[in-house]
Parts: sequence; structure tokens; C-alpha cells
Amino acid sequence: MSALVRPRDGRMIGGVCAGLARRFGISATTMRVIFVASCLLPGPQFLIYLALWLLLPNEKSASTAW
Repeated sequence: MSALVRPRDGRMIGGVCAGLARRFGISATTMRVIFVASCLLPGPQFLIYLALWLLLPNEKSASTAW
């Protein structure tokens, strides 16, 4: 499993679903479908998404050696 970060590629809005999908080894589309389906249930899903968007670090970009 990789570290839990928001990737720079494959983002739709904040990269939270793409980061979670990469962490758990599933496709980003599957994670997005799970998130949308979970929003149909009562609970704080949207607030958790916003919190993860703020708290998860961005994936470090490949730095060029100068």
C-alpha cells in the first residue's frame, strides 16, 4: 500500500477519492461511485471529504536537479 496523499494526476475535484483508491489498490472510478452511493445514506460523508481535502498532503512533484 502506498502513502495516503492526494495525487497530482487523476484528480476530479480535490483528489481525495483518487488518493484513497490508490491507497487501497482499487480504481478511482470505483472509489468515486462508493462515495456518491454513500452520500445517499445519512451521515457526515461530505464533511469527512472536506476534512480529508484539507488535511491530506499533496503528492510531492518530481523535482528536477539543477
